[in-house]
Amino acid sequence: MARPVTMVVFVLPSSLRRWVSGRQEVAVFAVGDDRDSPPTLRSALDMLRRTHPMLEERLRDEYGRIRRHISMFVCGENSRGLGGLDCAMPPGAEVYVLPALA
Repeated sequence: MARPVTMVVFVLPSSLRRWVSGRQEVAVFAVGDDRDSPPTLRSALDMLRRTHPMLEERLRDEYGRIRRHISMFVCGENSRGLGGLDCAMPPGAEVYVLPALA
C-alpha cells in the first residue's frame, strides 16, 4: 500500500534565498515512513536535502537536528512545541524558516 504524501512549502527569509536562486519559497513532497505514519518535518527536510542540499545544510546540523539559531513555524506554530522534527505535516503545510536575531 502507498505511503502518505503531502506537499510542503518552505518560506525562506532573504538571508537564505541565495541557496535557492533567490526564490522566496521552495516546495517539496514529504513522505510518511510507512502507510500508517503521516509525513513529518524530518521527511520534508530529507527531501529538501535531495533537491537543495546547500540550503538544507544551513538548516540542520551534522546530526540531523535543526540548528540552534533556526526556528521553523509549521502552519503558524513553532515546530519545537509540535514535536520538532517529528511534527506531522498537514496537507499543504507551510513552514516558515526564521534565523535567530543577534
